[in-house]
Amino acid sequence: MSKDEIPSHHGVEDGSKKTYPNETLRVLCERGSVRNFSEREIPEDVMSLILDAGVHAPTGGNLQPYSIIKIQDRETKGELARLCEQNFIEKAPVDLLFCIDWHRIKRWAELEVAPFTATSSFRHFWISFQDTVIAAQNIVVAADALGLGSVYVGTVIDFVSEIREMFNLPGGVFPVVLLCVGYPASKPLPRKKLGMDMIVHNEKYEERTDKELLQAFNEKYSGIKIPITKERLDLLSQVCKDVAGEDFAERCIARVEQNGYINAVQRYFGLHYIANRMPENNEDFLKLMEEAGFQWFKKFEGR
Repeated sequence: MSKDEIPSHHGVEDGSKKTYPNETLRVLCERGSVRNFSEREIPEDVMSLILDAGVHAPTGGNLQPYSIIKIQDRETKGELARLCEQNFIEKAPVDLLFCIDWHRIKRWAELEVAPFTATSSFRHFWISFQDTVIAAQNIVVAADALGLGSVYVGTVIDFVSEIREMFNLPGGVFPVVLLCVGYPASKPLPRKKLGMDMIVHNEKYEERTDKELLQAFNEKYSGIKIPITKERLDLLSQVCKDVAGEDFAERCIARVEQNGYINAVQRYFGLHYIANRMPENNEDFLKLMEEAGFQWFKKFEGR
């Protein structure tokens, strides 16, 4: 790594050796995202087993308000790769687009003459979002259990209009996440995680001390020190000014200069998931929801 090269924002690899009481727990705890796929095709029976795991995922009321679009066409995968700026999307043998889908259930309600307001209800949106992601995660675990690998691509949210047109998504269907699936060219190591002492709370939320919090994050991101360049410093300073004002920007830059590097959380929200840009499109996303047939953020008027 050159002196100015920036480490991966995915964190630090965890090469520690652990033992587990069964293979299921090993698969769950040692999974790593695969971004380097081999050219080996996925046999149809294997793909069916993986997709069946998604179909059998837990779902609120057993309604299954999601659809999975299986993408194998090279041209379509290439277009998605260009949109999301991730080359592995094209190289993966199969891409799976997970969508909230109330269109199918609305049609069922119409055919059976039943009232339907799911696309106008935040409750239904919230549960359907959960159900969609749970189905995706079932598929991730199934793929790993069968010797494959996968990686989530969340940036499809930045191209909702293009994706809705590309895949002929009707009203009531909204893209949530893309999953690339295939046989790994090399087995990735898992990344270090915060431990149970940080994530798990007993009976009620337990506030950690400043020392405990910093120690936990320092262990997770041990060795992550982003080299200082003028461009990075200027961007970080401007983001801080936009978010919290001049005084905060001066404090942030002073911390960087004191440390001699940009730390992990400054990198996350100052240089990668840029804090002054992330909230910019809130209203645009609501508009995209509305265009896709969802009204959960508006008062329901009925007819």
